Amino acid sequence: MPDTGWKLVYEGFEPSQEGLREALCTLGNGYFATRGAAEEAEADEVHYPGTYLAGGYNRIATDIAGQVIENEDLVNLPNWLPLAMRPEGGDWFNLRRLEILNYRQELDLRTGVLERRMRVRDSEGRETSLGSRRIVHMDLPHLAAMEVTLRPENWSGRLEIRSAIDGRVINAGVERYRQLNGSHLAPLKTDQLDEDGIALGVETNQSRLRVVEAARTRVYRDDEEVAAERCAQVEKCFVGQELTFAVAEGETITVEKVVALHTSRDRAISEPCQAAAKAVVEAGRFSQLLDTHVLAWRTLWDRCDIRLENNARTQMILLLHIFHVLQTVSPNTIDLDVGVPARGLHCEAYRGHIFWDELFIFPFLNFHLPEITRSLLLYRYRRLPEAKRLAREAGYSGAMYPWQSGSSGREESQLLHLNPHSGHWTADNTHLQRHVSSAIAYNVWRYWQTTGDQEFLSYHGAEMIIEIARFWASIASYNERPKRYEIHGVMGPDEFHDRYPWQDKSGLNNNAYTNIMAAWVLQRAIEVLDVIGVERRQELETLLGLTADEVTHWADVSRRMRIVFLKGGIIVQFEGYDRLKELDWDAYREKYGNIQRLDRILEAEGDAVAAYKVSKQADVLMLFYLFSYNELRELFDSLGYPFAPKAIAKNIDYYIQRTSDGSTLSRMVHSWVVSRGDRGRSWSLLVRALESDVSDIQGGTTAEGIHLGAMAGTVDLIQRGQTAIEFRDDALWINPCVPEELQGVRLRLLYRGFWLYLDISCGKLTVSAPHGWAGPERIGVRNQVHPFNAGDVLEFGCHLAADGWRPTPQKPIRKTGKSPNAVAAPLGNDPGEEQR
Repeated sequence: MPDTGWKLVYEGFEPSQEGLREALCTLGNGYFATRGAAEEAEADEVHYPGTYLAGGYNRIATDIAGQVIENEDLVNLPNWLPLAMRPEGGDWFNLRRLEILNYRQELDLRTGVLERRMRVRDSEGRETSLGSRRIVHMDLPHLAAMEVTLRPENWSGRLEIRSAIDGRVINAGVERYRQLNGSHLAPLKTDQLDEDGIALGVETNQSRLRVVEAARTRVYRDDEEVAAERCAQVEKCFVGQELTFAVAEGETITVEKVVALHTSRDRAISEPCQAAAKAVVEAGRFSQLLDTHVLAWRTLWDRCDIRLENNARTQMILLLHIFHVLQTVSPNTIDLDVGVPARGLHCEAYRGHIFWDELFIFPFLNFHLPEITRSLLLYRYRRLPEAKRLAREAGYSGAMYPWQSGSSGREESQLLHLNPHSGHWTADNTHLQRHVSSAIAYNVWRYWQTTGDQEFLSYHGAEMIIEIARFWASIASYNERPKRYEIHGVMGPDEFHDRYPWQDKSGLNNNAYTNIMAAWVLQRAIEVLDVIGVERRQELETLLGLTADEVTHWADVSRRMRIVFLKGGIIVQFEGYDRLKELDWDAYREKYGNIQRLDRILEAEGDAVAAYKVSKQADVLMLFYLFSYNELRELFDSLGYPFAPKAIAKNIDYYIQRTSDGSTLSRMVHSWVVSRGDRGRSWSLLVRALESDVSDIQGGTTAEGIHLGAMAGTVDLIQRGQTAIEFRDDALWINPCVPEELQGVRLRLLYRGFWLYLDISCGKLTVSAPHGWAGPERIGVRNQVHPFNAGDVLEFGCHLAADGWRPTPQKPIRKTGKSPNAVAAPLGNDPGEEQR
């Protein structure tokens, strides 16, 4: 896979890699997405076509291990891709039955175009050159289109084309889920639309979501439409057309297929079948759709591009990650009532559910497309009543958000988990990860800090923070012996430990991350009452029945939450952690090689991972990821615990060596937390984290859906981690240390409505706000503070330190009122760069 800047390129057809390629070459627009399966492919052991609608869920029951289990899935919708061809009377085109003379597949990240080019020879010796281009339109969210060109190289005759929409699909994209019922669609109607159009309507069998896909297929020779013979094909949940026409050796034929997707939930329509039919009739040709699609992507890249110097592969992967974030949530998402699935809209892993991954995705969106963050937070706000119901049923007050959320906000976590190593179904207690509620409150607060969106905080965010604080205050119990509040029966982010090995009851006590986050939420709930103003505070006190005594209790709990420590300042992951056994890491690596999923390995051996001091991913270390040292020091001071800077390094070393990296989030978080003390190690971890999906380092999971949290998190590692940008003490602080491998970084960040431009290179750091500035009027670099206002351009010298390029501690060159093009020009489209 060569590094080609803006393109993800694959040379040669490799059946074993098709699942991975289909996931990484998924095209989407925030409304729906379609995997990068070939037009001629059907679901089998090699290919898995899939189309997924944002928020397109359905519930279905299965009898498993003597239990009837209901799961809610993101539904695989009818496959609109089918466009097969063959010489009349021959075999339908199938790469596995043809001699492939050459093959190349490209995903153009700049334009959102998936392209294939190949030359093949069939069993009769006929050689044909083929090319295809495909888009899922970023500006017209209900449209997708493809263009296929073919040229007979040494034969003439009649050609058959079969264009179809196939609704006979099920959810079968994740092997370990295949024992579960995956049949979600019921047929509604098939239709022929004029001469060149077809339509298929289906309905989900529980949520009653009606989905209609309509397609228009036309054939062109020398830009003139070919009058092909057409024959309709209609079966249950399938509709198609076969087109037959003459082709001559050496001539090029173009087939265009334009598709519209509408549902019964769409706004500003009367009925989805009528809307889809109207859309394909009125849509232009492929070239016209491509032009407007590319323009929409250009606008997005102007906002979101990050430029790296001297590392082509890192640059390409970074762009790939941004690309997939924008395909999952885009400006088209803003008007939808949807969350952001942890595995994107790319397949069916995690059943398309929403977890805590927003925590890693929102920082990128906050600084580039905050309107999307606002929309995704409203998804959580609309499910606040359900979170309050979950808390009540568990015996608590306030709002307890589910670990896995789907359509309604009920708890969607599975009850049983299949261990593919042993074939056993085991109890799944991940719903005990109550810390997801703190992540939601954290996201609300950081969004407000970055955007200054007072209206959102006053009328939506504050209520969420208050109700989550109520939950933490109610779940915390007072222990007279240490004179501290404690939280029992939970599970931390680690996910390997859901119970103590010496007891049957599920849940752990005093998980440090959970307790500290709870204390932080309680403190923010008190603060938000002041931030929203007197009148709104009085309104909320009346509407929510909030009393002064309750707020006083919050303050008490937030100052007296229990945290357990080992000697040397090591924060204990949870009470009782010190009683667990150490694992012989070397022995298990020698025996199994890949030990990322130690939970499955140990269960298959008849052992339990809960008996050992091992973590799947960062748990305690999440605190150092989410908070700066100054923030953590203030937290620990308020709790009455000592916290010295040297304790950070000790905790990092202690827990990293006990982590199996069973989550793609793991190395990304570790890269962040070591970045302040060991830039070389941080860069090494970041490079590994960047490879998580593109190289499928977990050995097959990417084909089931990309890992959106890790993708967005690695981008944030560049934009905030490597630049060390922080807003605190009424100043903008920047302390970049760009690794020598990079040489330079260029980006811009949207802060409270104005763009801040950063250009960090080997020789200098340039900071400017050419179009206005509503942030702090001071900038801090290397512990020195300088005035900073709208129109200023500050240049700081940089020197090569042992760990990378750092700013020199000297007065900057000030160029007030000047905005060099190198800083202020859009990053995504450099001057003079050819647009495709």
